[in-house]
Formats: sequence, structure tokens, C-alpha cells
Amino acid sequence: MSDTPFGFGLPPEEPENGDEGKKKDQQSGGGQGPFGFGPPGAGGPGADNPLAAMFGSMNPNDLGAAFQQLGQMLSYEGGPVNWDMAKQIARQTVSQGTSDGTKDASVGPAERTAVQDAVRLADLWLDDATSLPSGAASAVAWSRAEWVEATLPVWKELVDPVAERVGAAMGDVLPEEMQAMAGPLIGMMRSMGGAMFGTQIGQAVGVLAGEVVGSTDIGLPLGPAGKAALLPLNIASFGKDLGIPLEEVRLYLALREAAHQRLFSHVPWLRSHLFGAVEGYARGIKVDTAKLEDVVGQLDPQNPEQLQDALQQGMFQPEDTPEQKAALARLETALALVEGWVDAVVHAAAKPRLSSADALRETLRRRRATGGPAEQTFATLIGLELRPRRLRDASRLWASLTDARGVDGRDGLWAHPDMLPTASDLDDPDGFVHREQLDFSELDKMLGEAASGSAEKTNLKKDDAPGDDDKGDGTE
Repeated sequence: MSDTPFGFGLPPEEPENGDEGKKKDQQSGGGQGPFGFGPPGAGGPGADNPLAAMFGSMNPNDLGAAFQQLGQMLSYEGGPVNWDMAKQIARQTVSQGTSDGTKDASVGPAERTAVQDAVRLADLWLDDATSLPSGAASAVAWSRAEWVEATLPVWKELVDPVAERVGAAMGDVLPEEMQAMAGPLIGMMRSMGGAMFGTQIGQAVGVLAGEVVGSTDIGLPLGPAGKAALLPLNIASFGKDLGIPLEEVRLYLALREAAHQRLFSHVPWLRSHLFGAVEGYARGIKVDTAKLEDVVGQLDPQNPEQLQDALQQGMFQPEDTPEQKAALARLETALALVEGWVDAVVHAAAKPRLSSADALRETLRRRRATGGPAEQTFATLIGLELRPRRLRDASRLWASLTDARGVDGRDGLWAHPDMLPTASDLDDPDGFVHREQLDFSELDKMLGEAASGSAEKTNLKKDDAPGDDDKGDGTE
């Protein structure tokens, strides 16, 4: 998990060589930005700092426009996160390229055709490995910028609950009689907080766009439903040093993307189950109100650096609570089951057909289970890790279920969340595999028959009761 809350980094130390050092920092894009913001991050000059990007190499004649943009940022009232800023920063980060010098580029016709063919073939192979039908109505090849545009709505859904709790805390720390008097101050703090969140989210999503290979890398459906998406540029970077033909790498990743699409398309409760765990985590957040009260009492509206310093000092660091622990455990188990199922199904489909199946499987397992880009992004954004710690355990359990019950029996467990293995079942997979499972379809049938029988008895009683035509006096 990130050492600093919500990914807000500390400002750099003052260079030891005085003005000469400052001059070098300015030339290299480093140094302290205006209003106390830290320097640009790994994404390039200004990538994680809208103010530094705004003022870093600005002609003095443009300062008026820059301050107008700053005013718009501070007056943002669209919610707990400035998503306009997040999008802008993410696009800037993408345009500056990755650390290996790879620049984003539009996807060409040949690459689009290759992705479509790979997804189509992957779906054919998966038909033998799972009873869930295809979930990909279409297959698309995205550039990194297109991935940012397509996934931001889901990032908003995931991050807003946490940011909302933080924003509410900023106004709740003042006594009620003082809140009206401090309205402008609170508004400024919330706007600055929204800008801070927007900056960090934009930076994180922009960096992630340079590493993901599809729309389901983090185990959550980030893209539009029914649309299998792959990023050709990132697939090429991923496979560059593996010594495996690009066609095989692309096809294996298409299998994973198509398997995720099947699961999320045909298990309707799964998405809300995962997102609900994130919301449960947000509800458990406790803000350090004592520190926040102290900061608010000393905050000078004309000195915005103080808010940045407060953020850096950790006044929004979430505390461990029972609610958070329960939500986190639920999320980790669900992610492990999703990733384990995809791992098992893809291996069954690829093993007989791809000589590189074992090597690619192990590479992706390590990438996913040891804390890849998704885990770091989420830890930065909301202090929540998305690491499926028990991926291998879950994969073994699904494989054992396949051997014991067949493909249909294994996939039938997704019919209801109560039928799925629990965290304790991952400790004893054999016990779960051979335990007799409750058939929820039979239970529903029994309940339906019971309800019908009850309704028939009610109707019979109504028919036997005296009515308008039956006075009970013996007359016809």
C-alpha cells in the first residue's frame, strides 16, 4: 500500500547548491511547483501536477488565462472528485509516453483485424472449456487514450464513494454555528480536495493505461458491457522479452479477455457484488477528525499550500475498521474466485493448442498476484488493494471441481453467490469439492410450488365462503 495517503507525494528537498540547483530543477521539470504542489511525476513534466503543468514553461503574457483556469478549478462543484481534471491529466500522461519511451498511437486497420480475429478464435476455443456462452458482442482494439476515455466512468463509480466520505468530513469537523460563517473556506477546501483527487486519479489512470492489455486486467469490468477490448501497443510491450511469438501472446490475452466477458455477461449479480464490496469499504472509512479540526482551525484561505501540507501529513488516512476488514475480505475472495476461474478455464482451452500456454500462464499469474499496476493504482487512489492473494488456491479449486463435477457442475456454482466457495473453502478445496451442494433451482421450484399451493387453498376458502348468491338461508 502506498506510504502516503491517497498517493499525495511529499515535496522535494531543497537542492544543496542554491540557485544553480533550482535552475537545473526547472530545466528538468523538477522543483517545487506553485501553491506548494510537488513536482511532476514519472509521467513527465506536469503529468501529476495541473498547476506545474499550467505554469511550468508559461509565457508571462499567458498568466491571465492560467489564473482563470485556476479559478475554474477551485470553483468546481461537480462532486467529490474533479473528473474533468482527472481526464485531462490522464490524457496528458498518456501523450507523454511510458518510461520505456513508447508513445501512444492510433490503432491501424491491420491491428484491429488481428484483435478481432484473436477474440473470435478465443471464443471458439472457450466453447469447449466452459458452459457459459460468449459474452463478447464485439471486439475492439484500443489505443491508450481510448482506454482512458472508455474506463473513466467506471473509475468514477469506484472512487467517488471514498472521495465523498473524505469531502463530507471536511465540512463536518466545524461546529454547526460556525459552518455558515466558514462556508467559503469549506467550499475552497472541498474544491481543492476535488482537484487533489482529480490530479492523483488522472495520473494513476494515465500510468495504468500504459500497462494494461485489455479492459479486465484488474478483475473488474472497466469497459462497456459485451465489448472485448485489447490494446495492441501494450500487448507488444508485454510480449517483447518473453521469447514467444506475438500471435500467441495476443491469442492468450484474447482468451483471458473473452473469458472475463463471459463471466460478467452471464453472472448478473457479480458486478454489483464486487462494486458493493468497494462501497462497503468506503462506508467503513474513518477520518482523523482531531487532526482535521486542528488543520481547519489554522487554515489561511490566502495560503492554499496549507491544504496540500495537510493532505501530505495524512489527515485523510483511513483507519482499520471491522466494516473495512469485512468488505476487503469479501472483495479479495471474490476477486480470487473470478481470477481463479478465468485462469483455469483459459488454461483448459489453451493447453492443448498453444505450446507457450504454461509460460504465459505463469507470467500472468505472477503479474496479477504479486501486485501489478492495478494494485498500485487502487492503493494510491483509495488505499484499497485489488490483489487476488489466493489466485493459485482458487484456480486449483476450480480445476478440481471440473474433474469432480464436469464443466456444467463447476460453472453452475455461479448461479447464486451463496453457492460459491468461501475463503475457508480455499483452505480445504477437497472438502468443498466433495460436499453435497444445495441445488438452488430445486429450492426455487419447491418454494414456487408451495406458494402456488397456498394460493389455491386461499381461493378455495373464498369460494366456500357465503357470498351474494349464497345467503345461507337454504334458498336457491
